[in-house]
Amino acid sequence: MGSMQISSTRILELIEILSIFSKDCADSIESAAALISKTFLAGGKVLICGNGGSAADSQHFAAEFVSTFSKDIIRQGLPAIALTVDTSFITAYSNDFKFAGIFSRQVEALGRPGDILIALTTSGSSDNCLQAVYKAKEKGLSTIAFTRTSGAITSEADISIEVPSTNTQHIQECHMVAYHVITELVEESLFGGALE
Repeated sequence: MGSMQISSTRILELIEILSIFSKDCADSIESAAALISKTFLAGGKVLICGNGGSAADSQHFAAEFVSTFSKDIIRQGLPAIALTVDTSFITAYSNDFKFAGIFSRQVEALGRPGDILIALTTSGSSDNCLQAVYKAKEKGLSTIAFTRTSGAITSEADISIEVPSTNTQHIQECHMVAYHVITELVEESLFGGALE
């Protein structure tokens, strides 16, 4: 398969998946945005985790809340923390204990009842994300999963945003669309401004 054909195929695949995703996940995306807005209004915070590309997405998502998403809305920063950025903690805990606990330990230390944990896992079965969800539930946090259809984490999270694909790149692409939409909905809910 030539490079032009690969490019065209991947883009067409994504267009098809996004069409299904936009219909199947509209309610869960809106529910996630409503829960996040309610949490921020109540003085809670959002903790976000994931591995690899999803680690980068967790940082991107947190940055949209702490910084700003829309240039048209002047607002205060919103409390969101990516659990993927503290390399000293992550390497220490992984070395001394197990990698599977790197997120749950941070949820234990930083999470409070009324906060939210968001776990991004393209496989739906990342052990460290699952352990974080279990710890969050134990501590009274709400949980949101960004995953694929039929991921193991789906039944564990309060809200699950499931991409109808098993292709990691397309799952990540849909996750980015979803968290951008969520951020925009949260800003609109909390601070107003015209959505275009």
